[in-house]
Order: sequence, then structure tokens, then C-alpha cells
Amino acid sequence: MPVRRPVRTALTVAAVALLAATASACGDAGELQSAGPTQTADSPAKLWPDLRPASSPAYPYAVSTRETVKGLTVPGDDIRRIDPVDIVAAELRAHPADYGSKGAYHATAERMKDCRAGGDRARCPLLKPYYRDLTGDGRPDLTLGFRLYPTNQTAVRVYTVEGHHLVQVLADNDAITGVELAGRALVERSPADISGYEYRTTWEWDPRQRAMVFSRDEYLHIGGGRARHRTPSPSPSPAASAS
Repeated sequence: MPVRRPVRTALTVAAVALLAATASACGDAGELQSAGPTQTADSPAKLWPDLRPASSPAYPYAVSTRETVKGLTVPGDDIRRIDPVDIVAAELRAHPADYGSKGAYHATAERMKDCRAGGDRARCPLLKPYYRDLTGDGRPDLTLGFRLYPTNQTAVRVYTVEGHHLVQVLADNDAITGVELAGRALVERSPADISGYEYRTTWEWDPRQRAMVFSRDEYLHIGGGRARHRTPSPSPSPAASAS
């Protein structure tokens, strides 16, 4: 990840300096100098080998979503030629239980009217669309976000084009503070329940499932609050999730 590059650079510089100092000391003495006894390496210790496996996951988490958007075609297979407002409107029609008058996100449907010409843009829940090739086919894909009123959640969607059809390859709802695109991955940042921490969820394109799959969930200290010196466990890779 790019944020780790400065750390790696600093470690490299320190290592080079250490080697230079060692070489200089060896040159002064005319012979190699002992660095002292080497610490014995400990192999990983497997705890509770007879522990019975869990019968179900700790919590449900959809590793991938894929759905063809009904009622929309893609002129010239160019995703930029589809109005993002029409894409969200298609989702509202396809999921009345969520966006209907009694749905959890009913206010989103009401406010989407303000995304059209003549509406109050300040009330429009649709966020700025971003276009980037996430699937590796050389064509731009669409990353779309819109607020889920009356909650504090945000919908994050990714769309691609296949055979003149618009296909949704990621659908996630969460209380989000930021979203980043890195290569063919999408990273969501969400507030944690402890001050000074945040959750970071990574979705990556999987060519076998032809969808953005859940690949990593991290719990990170971002400053402020009190550090807990906790290293998050790595989540399964997209290949492992697919299998």
C-alpha cells in the first residue's frame, strides 16, 4: 500500500547506514567483528489443536454481490453515457422494500427527485460519480455513492458493462467517512466505536466471480484517543473467499 512506502524507505536507509558503519568498523580493525550471539528462532506454536471448529461464522458478511441492472442499456457500451440519476432510480424501483414509503431508506427516494433538473441540488443524496477501470478490461467502470436517508449510512456501488448491459459488481451500505480507489481495489473507511480508531474495509476485483469481493477488514489507530497496540488479523484473500 502507498502509505507504507515511506516506512519502508526509512527502514532501508537505516539498514544501509548500519551496514556502512559495520563495514567501516571492520576496516579499522582489519578483521571481522562478532555481533554477539544470534537469538534462536521460535517456530509458530499452534494453540488448542483439538478445538472444535465453529459451525457458523461470527457474523454474516456478503463476500461479493453481482446483479444486472434492469431497465437500462448502455449506448455504445460507454458507461459515461448513462445518467447516474437513472442508475439510482433503477435501484429504487428494484428494491421497494428498502426505498418504499415504509422502507428504511424511504427519504432517499423522496430526495432523489431533487437530483433532476429544477430540483434543489442541496437535497440531492447522490454524490459525485467517479470513473476508473477496476475490472482490468481497459474500459472505465463507475463508482457511485448516495446517502441513505434518514440514516447516517452511505450506499457504495460499483458498475461495469457486459454485453450492452449495466452490471452492479459491488453493493455495500455503511456509515462511511471516506472511500479510496487503489489499483483495482476500493477501500472504505468507517468510524469505530472507540475514539481514535477506524475500520477500513477493502474490496478487490475477482475475475473468477466477476465481482468486487470482500478481501480485508482492518481496525486501525488513526490518532487521538489512546493506542491499544493491537495488530488486526489478516482476512482471507479474494481467492480464498472464492473457494
